[in-house]
Amino acid sequence: MQRFAYTQPHTLPAATAVLAQYPNAAIKAGGVDLLDLLKERLITPEVVVDISRLPECQGIRLDADTGALRIGSLTTFTQLAASAEVQEQWPALAQLAVNAATPQIRNQATLGGNLCQRPRCWYFRQEDYLCLKKGGQQCFALQGDNRSHAIFDNQTCAMIHPSSAAVPLLAYGASVHVIDPKKGGQERLISLADFFFSPEQDVRRENVLTAGEVITAITVPRLAPKTGSVYLNLKHKQSFDWPLVEAAVVLVPPARQPASQPENIVQEARVVLGSVAPTPLRSAAAEAVLQGNSITEAIAEQAGQAATQGARPLALNGEKVPLLAELVRRAVLKAAGKLCDQAAI
Repeated sequence: MQRFAYTQPHTLPAATAVLAQYPNAAIKAGGVDLLDLLKERLITPEVVVDISRLPECQGIRLDADTGALRIGSLTTFTQLAASAEVQEQWPALAQLAVNAATPQIRNQATLGGNLCQRPRCWYFRQEDYLCLKKGGQQCFALQGDNRSHAIFDNQTCAMIHPSSAAVPLLAYGASVHVIDPKKGGQERLISLADFFFSPEQDVRRENVLTAGEVITAITVPRLAPKTGSVYLNLKHKQSFDWPLVEAAVVLVPPARQPASQPENIVQEARVVLGSVAPTPLRSAAAEAVLQGNSITEAIAEQAGQAATQGARPLALNGEKVPLLAELVRRAVLKAAGKLCDQAAI
């Protein structure tokens, strides 16, 4: 690990002032991923700016006018899982938070940090491999050990996006609030759908943030009444492991249901897949199966199969295809209230 200076500002303006002064600064929130990056020499900042005490990035609250949920970027997974508002109105977020990692990591890891963490690909993380993401000429995973890698959009780089929080947040239509220190602390709002970069857009980056920009909060829109939502994942070890596949499903009913329509019709469906592509991935094919239909076992199975359309598994990760189909099937049924917890993955 290379030597660096350390500072802990106690206000957002103080933090942005330091970040504007040092273009090579690294931002520390919970520090879970940052410590690994420093130890592996993937980053060599001249100063680490600890933002973990900024009051402007703390807390969970409902907007009284819009009903939207504003989550401070420094909210830990433990705090997210304990929020009564999140549990009641955005259950997929609570399900994500309570099942992520270990209690120790949940106590430390922040929501903003989870969205911004770097890939966990073992070739990227090892100093000996100069892969595409580090300025090299090849993705070693395409021909190497790719058991945990992408089955979609893997032609250039086979990484999977490491943020589990992005999966339900994207399904809920969330946005992130970002402060740019180079523009006098001006805030901009970015839809999460526009936040992530694919390797084809820029193989060296995973999101639109530029040097020194800070996520201050995440906003999740209010859901329509009787909307069903769920987040599920599948791991080798359910106690603690990186997910093999993830899925978040949101099912929105019609605002008014004519008497001539069957019950439980889905007006809008959002299906987001995780741990299968370089970015969190919406499945338009699965959504098309669900929209305009009542949720039945057959429809849920069709949606699961549709979610795998376009998959191109690599030599060692073909098992992800049937696992993803089954996970989406179960997520659809659970979001519709037709699968008990005991039967869910």
